[in-house]
Amino acid sequence: MSATALNSATHDHGHDHSHDAKENAVFGFWIYLMTDCILFASLFATYAVMRHNYADGPTGKELFDLKYVFIETMFLLFSSFSNGFAMISMHRKDRFGTLKWLALTAVLGLGFVGMEVNEFTHLVVEGNGPDRSGFLSSFFTLVATHGAHVSVGLIWMAVMMGQLYFRGITPAITSRLMRLSLFWHFLDIVWIMVFTVVYLMGVL
Repeated sequence: MSATALNSATHDHGHDHSHDAKENAVFGFWIYLMTDCILFASLFATYAVMRHNYADGPTGKELFDLKYVFIETMFLLFSSFSNGFAMISMHRKDRFGTLKWLALTAVLGLGFVGMEVNEFTHLVVEGNGPDRSGFLSSFFTLVATHGAHVSVGLIWMAVMMGQLYFRGITPAITSRLMRLSLFWHFLDIVWIMVFTVVYLMGVL
């Protein structure tokens, strides 16, 4: 076998191995999202069972401010749109455009987390913490678990922005950003369910 043929074969083998590794990474991430679906399904089921266990404490109708939560929801929904524009910029190989849209996504995500922390603080200060009733315990667990996921997503986003700034749009970074985008949109869908099941149904 000639040196040229050998080098070509080695290159093809390396390319196939890299392609397989990326496919495995994406497949593994989908499995992770499925496990997260099971986690949130369990928390929603727990909340459904406990939602009327007020222990003579306040109800959702007394506690929830829909206008406040609606603004909070808009932060997350618009962050999903800006994340989509970041992916468009990435596919166009526009590094600074991708960074710009990711930065906006991060700011909106921080706004969402900040409003959630403020809501929790307000409830606890008024004596309506997770130990007040079964309803509040399940509420805090479900909403805080989602908030923790958003916070992890923001840390991941900050790391990716650093890699993108210093390394540019490489195949590896493209793959990671795609997985981050899947994660972020997944959290958006979960929050819509939280908003509907917990807040909207809670004030009825």
